[in-house]
Amino acid sequence: ILLITMGIRQSIGLFVGPLNTTTGLGITSISLALAIGQFVWGAIQPIAGAAADHWGPRPVLLAGLLVMTLGSFLTPWMDSTAGLTLTLGVFAAAGAGACSFSVLIGAASQRLSPQERGAASGWINAGGSLGQFVFAPAIQKLIQTLGWMGAMWASAAVSLLAIPLALGLAPARTPATVSPASGGGMRQAIREAFADRSYWLLHLGFFTCGFHIAFLITHLPTEIGLCGLSPTVASWSLAFIGIANIVGSVVIGNSINRYRSKYLLALMYGSRSVLVLWYLAMPKTEGVFYVFAVGLGLTWLATVPPTAALVGKLFGVRYLSTLFGLTLLSHQIGGFLGEYSGGLTHSVQGDYHWMWWADIALAGLAAVFNLPI
Repeated sequence: ILLITMGIRQSIGLFVGPLNTTTGLGITSISLALAIGQFVWGAIQPIAGAAADHWGPRPVLLAGLLVMTLGSFLTPWMDSTAGLTLTLGVFAAAGAGACSFSVLIGAASQRLSPQERGAASGWINAGGSLGQFVFAPAIQKLIQTLGWMGAMWASAAVSLLAIPLALGLAPARTPATVSPASGGGMRQAIREAFADRSYWLLHLGFFTCGFHIAFLITHLPTEIGLCGLSPTVASWSLAFIGIANIVGSVVIGNSINRYRSKYLLALMYGSRSVLVLWYLAMPKTEGVFYVFAVGLGLTWLATVPPTAALVGKLFGVRYLSTLFGLTLLSHQIGGFLGEYSGGLTHSVQGDYHWMWWADIALAGLAAVFNLPI
């Protein structure tokens, strides 16, 4: 399920150039619509997580897939910022968010022993990364052969393939078989979480992660174009990010039982600062972008398993979908700022120079925020 939803979602940056050429809306307007999508994707996470904790994941996933399909299907008819915001920013983003980490990792955690949860979340996460590897070059090829509208309709059709997978999920265990986060129900669990300093620090670190990923997933193809390289380089760079994150996700997921999650997170965030500094110092060749993509991919969404693990360790797994969903909301608030400010910077300066330095600073801060947890 995550392969399909995240594969389509993480390839959306490939549509920015064709959308701009066809609609003439400008990079800033398109970035705003997609930035709202980043926020909506995060805002739906705690809602979908709470619904899954109450009714089980199956109905939440089915509703999400249908809404995601509707958003992708309607997008080619939109030629205004408001229209794109409704289809890509609300429908497609909300649908994909309802079929994402908070619901899927929460469902797995409630079915597995504590020793199995870290590795399982790593493999679930790797599914999303494999989707990026599969979909990025495929969608780029569809854009070249069918046009961006045909590629968008093809994405909508592929979304429907996840419905049988959602129907095949086993029924959830009853709440009594899962250790509760607290004895006072969901509201009490949320109050206890937000009264804990460690939960706030986790949110701050994940906020900067969202800024980093949203900026890159949307604007890396444009950055590659500014360097005089072809869209094929952009699609393969996104694909390499995905394939490298399969490795990163599985390695990190299996490391959770051996090392403290906060140190794994600090290491990954700190490595991003070093990697972006390396990129700025290098000539902008095809090979450099591929190496950069692999380096990014090793930590890309590999932050998800240890973040979910920390929430589970601090507060239990009874309301993990809800509490981790709230953490993902912080991630996507950062995503909104990363996506929109990237478009704004490009419109004002004609490049992303200052965004790279902001990314370096925020990644360094994220590493620091995790240490006191």
